[in-house]
Amino acid sequence: MASVTKPSIPKGTRDFSPLEMVRRNYIFDNIKSIFRRYGFQPIETPAMENLSTLLGKYGDEGDKLLFKVLNSGDFLAGAGAPLAASADKAALQICEKGLRYDLTVPFARFVVQHQGELSFPFKRYQIQPVWRADRPQKGRYREFYQCDVDVVGSDSLLNEVELVQIVNDVFERLRINVCLKINNRKILAGIAEAIGAADHMIDITVAIDKLDKIGLDNVNAELADKGLSADAIARLQPIMALSGTNRQKLEQLRPILTSDTGRKGIEELETLFGYLDALELPLDIELDLTLARGLNYYTGAIFEVKAKDVQIGSITGGGRYDDLTGIFGLKGLSGVGISFGADRIYDVMTQLDLFPADAVAGTRALLTNFGGDDEIYSIRCLAAMRKAGICAEIYPDAAKMKKQMAYADRNGIPFVVLAGETERTTDTLTVKNMATGEQQTMSLPQAIEAIGK
Repeated sequence: MASVTKPSIPKGTRDFSPLEMVRRNYIFDNIKSIFRRYGFQPIETPAMENLSTLLGKYGDEGDKLLFKVLNSGDFLAGAGAPLAASADKAALQICEKGLRYDLTVPFARFVVQHQGELSFPFKRYQIQPVWRADRPQKGRYREFYQCDVDVVGSDSLLNEVELVQIVNDVFERLRINVCLKINNRKILAGIAEAIGAADHMIDITVAIDKLDKIGLDNVNAELADKGLSADAIARLQPIMALSGTNRQKLEQLRPILTSDTGRKGIEELETLFGYLDALELPLDIELDLTLARGLNYYTGAIFEVKAKDVQIGSITGGGRYDDLTGIFGLKGLSGVGISFGADRIYDVMTQLDLFPADAVAGTRALLTNFGGDDEIYSIRCLAAMRKAGICAEIYPDAAKMKKQMAYADRNGIPFVVLAGETERTTDTLTVKNMATGEQQTMSLPQAIEAIGK
């Protein structure tokens, strides 16, 4: 007899058990409630986008991580002969669609496509999965959820202030100690100009964004490989090593950055820090001049959040993008947003045991099933409990009491409600506390009150 292959799922993807889903929903529900508090509205976009929408928006490294979807049916029919020699060009011949890499580019496409229906500034939040053909490892998945909040159609730095407040509120609610790192892409452009390497702006940002992961020596080696001169690399070192308070770092930068772009970046951060100082948030906020956010579409403030008590990558990130909708034909519409990585947040909360008991609560009460008239009595009491807001269920078969008790025990149900002949004829219920073993006979309203507590 041929062996049956055990089913599996693709690497970098996961199944979620009921317990995991209850905890994940706890995260989603808390984040959603804070997004709504700040006036953001929900939207959704398709899992697939036209490949032309996605390509060229994330830089060369991001484009390599796009999952491409083969054309339906005979995918070679429109490819022509022969197929292009390069993998990227061949993919374009047989793939018209791709799974979304993030929620920001699809959002920009949405804004351009529906601009006549929207009122600007438009504030939206979006909680959906994204896909990246990355190498799976701890804290890094090929399918994962992002919780995005963005506002487009406004240049005001008050939008950045609100995003920082949202970060503060979310992690205060979830009880995670974090550090918010802030930088500005205009400052990075000014640094590239100051060291005489303006034409290597992208190379510099991609390299220094990896500083925490690969170390300073490897960053410098990568910069040299990209063609930066030894003098430019040497002039970059003291800038990356600047220390002091956020204000002191900006003051030290001022004589270094002489270009209009660099000075504008300093002014924007000074304004942002002025607002944040006035708010006196308990959040730990750090100006990190090595923070680059490798995505090419950022043009102003950039953000990244790290958990203080767990070694894991960033759990939130974002920034301002002035030109993103322009690539889809809608010029002059600035936007800024931030994305919470739900999966990494889940991993942090699990490791630190931060989920409250009521975040994992499921069924509160199991009603017994003795069949016949007793079964009818049980389902009537069950309906009343559910109407009162209690999560309750009935054992579906008239099985032995031991089996029904074992079911409640295995599923962590705290109360078993006995509804047998004695209870039915006296219009009562016997409620057993599974933790203490204590049981009491009471009326249906009393049972609802006791279980509801």
